[in-house]
This record gives sequence, structure tokens and C-alpha cells, in this order.
Amino acid sequence: MEKIVDARGLPCPQPVLLTRDALRESDAVTTIVDSDTARHNVNRMAEKAGYSVQAEERENGVYLHIRRSEAAPQAAPTPQPQPASGPLVLVIPSEFMGRGEHEELGQILIRGFLHTLNEVSPLPDVIIFFNSGVKLVVEGSPVLEDLCTLANQGVQILVCGTCLGYYGLKEKVAVGEVSNMYTIAETMLQAGKVVSL
Repeated sequence: MEKIVDARGLPCPQPVLLTRDALRESDAVTTIVDSDTARHNVNRMAEKAGYSVQAEERENGVYLHIRRSEAAPQAAPTPQPQPASGPLVLVIPSEFMGRGEHEELGQILIRGFLHTLNEVSPLPDVIIFFNSGVKLVVEGSPVLEDLCTLANQGVQILVCGTCLGYYGLKEKVAVGEVSNMYTIAETMLQAGKVVSL
């Protein structure tokens, strides 16, 4: 049975995530989007997963008719890269993502990234927060719920104690463990892979 995903007005990455979830339940999905970005992102995800996409433009949006490709009747899941040896470590040195001129955009991006991190694999084994990145793990953080979900899935969260002290936030940590530079350096040097935002 065909599933309909109405993703109009939803921010990135919601159209992709909702479509991906619908494709887990049905080989025929129609996703309705209202931006070129959403259209391209959904299209790219579906084709990468072995589906064909036909776009139909209407007055109220673009209807993406997604069907399992006949050339790939049961596309195998994409193999996930594994760390060479040691854990996969994600380093977040800022409360913003990227280095553009607009802090508001950087905040939007970091929220989207950490929310999406719960939906992809592999999950990092450890996330290290330092510098202004420590502001993301304290009470009132806009990403606290997502970080708690990651922690509940077994992701270790290390937070630089020196950085917390600098910003006066040691008493406000809401997720993760306060760490030190020795442990942070050791974790990074023993990692199979380190990804820094």
C-alpha cells in the first residue's frame, strides 16, 4: 500500500528522515515537498537506496513518487564503514556548526546535525565537547534531548572541565561526564577515527 509523506514546510532533514522511515514500511511512497532543497535531498536519498523517483509539479507542491527500482528489486543496505581500530570519536569544539558570518545559522545547523545523528549509523562511540561546545550539554540547551537520547544508546559524552569552568557552567551540566584534557587527548589518540565539526 502506498504511503503519503507530507513534508511541506518542514526543515532539513525532516523530509528525508520521514521519507526514509516510510520506505521501511512500503515500496511505494509519495513525498510532497515545497522547496528545491527538500526535493533534491529526498531524491538523492531515495536513488542511493535503490529507488526510482518521478517528480510531479503541482500548484500546492512537488509530489515525488518513489518506487523500488526494477533494476534493484531488493537493494542491499549500504555497508557502513567501521573504524580501523579503536572507537569512532566525534569532536564538537563550538556551540555553532561551521564558520560563517551568521551565528543563528550555525545554531540551526548544530541542532539539525545532532538531531540527525540519532537517525544515522554508525553512531559515534564517544562525543567530546570543548571550548564553547560545552554550552550544548548544559541545562536549557536546545539539543539536550538529542544528546540524552545518544547517551541512552551508549554514546559516551565527555565534556571539558576547564571549558565549563571558563564559562561558569560546571554546576549546570545536564548530560555527559566532566572530563580533563588528559582523558580527552588519550581518547582522541586511541581512536580509530576522529571526526571534528
